[in-house]
Amino acid sequence: MPHELSAGAGPGLPPFVKRELRRYLECGVLAHGFARVHCPACRRDSLVAFSCKGRGFCPSCCGRRMCATAAHLVDHVLPEAPIRQWVLTLPFPLRLRCAFDRELCAAVRRSFVASVFACLARRARTLSIPPGAKGFRSGAVNVIQRYGGALNLNVHFHALFIDGVYTRDDPLATARFHELPPPSQADVEWTLARVYARIQRLIESRLHDEASLPEDETLLARLADASVRGRQATGADRDEPLAGLFTPPTASRPTAPPSLLARGAGFSLHAGVAVEADRRGRLEHLCRYVTRPPLATERLSLDEQGRILLRLRHPHADGRTHVVFTPRTLLERLCALIPRPRSHQVTYHGVLASASTFRDDVVPSPTHGVRARAGAARALSIDRRLRWAELMKRTFDLDLLRCECGARREVIACILEPAVARTILRHLGLPHEPPASSPSRAPPVLEFA
Repeated sequence: MPHELSAGAGPGLPPFVKRELRRYLECGVLAHGFARVHCPACRRDSLVAFSCKGRGFCPSCCGRRMCATAAHLVDHVLPEAPIRQWVLTLPFPLRLRCAFDRELCAAVRRSFVASVFACLARRARTLSIPPGAKGFRSGAVNVIQRYGGALNLNVHFHALFIDGVYTRDDPLATARFHELPPPSQADVEWTLARVYARIQRLIESRLHDEASLPEDETLLARLADASVRGRQATGADRDEPLAGLFTPPTASRPTAPPSLLARGAGFSLHAGVAVEADRRGRLEHLCRYVTRPPLATERLSLDEQGRILLRLRHPHADGRTHVVFTPRTLLERLCALIPRPRSHQVTYHGVLASASTFRDDVVPSPTHGVRARAGAARALSIDRRLRWAELMKRTFDLDLLRCECGARREVIACILEPAVARTILRHLGLPHEPPASSPSRAPPVLEFA
């Protein structure tokens, strides 16, 4: 970790964090704009508020992006072949560095993907599969997750690999797919050792390239450092662990460790989840899992003291079932999870990359899982993007264009100006003023450099 991350905090948060927080406060509020949906049969109108389209923590916007990404991967990217999920977690110091250094994070991701590709080629050679003119090729979709189950900053990688290799005997020939048997425990351990060796060389080559953080990111660095360590970042109880709710651990039968899991030097690599080629519904469920949002509102609750309780997805070994936040500590965690602008969280590798010569032979055809639209005087055109109403139905199982009377509704206007939106809301007798927010203030008991 660069020494600047442990220095005093700077004057404030960077603009992209403030922008994400402000947009979240406007998400779903009619006073900030809405779409007007009209039913021609019963002549009733409905108003649908705009979303913030945030990438950090907004449950509804991240949930909609999760479903859109999963639909795109299943319909247009991942072939009808067995898919295996490989998950790489990093040591604590490396998590913090990857959260701030996008070039290092990209280099670690490439090392991880290249090591798994090497494992696939190694397994193909043991089966005496002919490599063809271009050697063994495979493909992967990698997703960077920045969060853990307790809203802690935990940069790690979920990658969906094609569980096999492609070969091509001639540059003009069609690629052939060779399915591979599941990897063994030795294969996973070999891959982790290769990942570790690559990352060690990478870190050693970058020891003298540490750049100091911009002044407006030193406070964010303090928040991120505390989030990685599970501590509070500001206030009189700074560096103290967060409180929790515990239940007495019950005596249970010892469970076997997960299959195809390797650990070492703070790294872990898991490859125990796979989907068969003909299970497209299960594949979309897996894609939603790897692109899921960090925060689910059903896991949040308030106690009688006004504290915020986050229910853990799985109880910890010490009996902890909930993490207890104050409004301040929850904001600390949320700020640390917001990704930088123009940083890719989903990347494509191998035969699934856009520049691969194998891609046209691998990805699904344009009409796979997509609705073709016929124009009046044109040939069929393919819409690769889900329409707004289709995406809402696929995400929330809610058809906004289906009226209660059974007729189809249509969007007749989008109100973008807040003044116009408030005039319409006032005329309809709906709340026309956005919720009032408290003025911003500096973090308490914070040392400035």
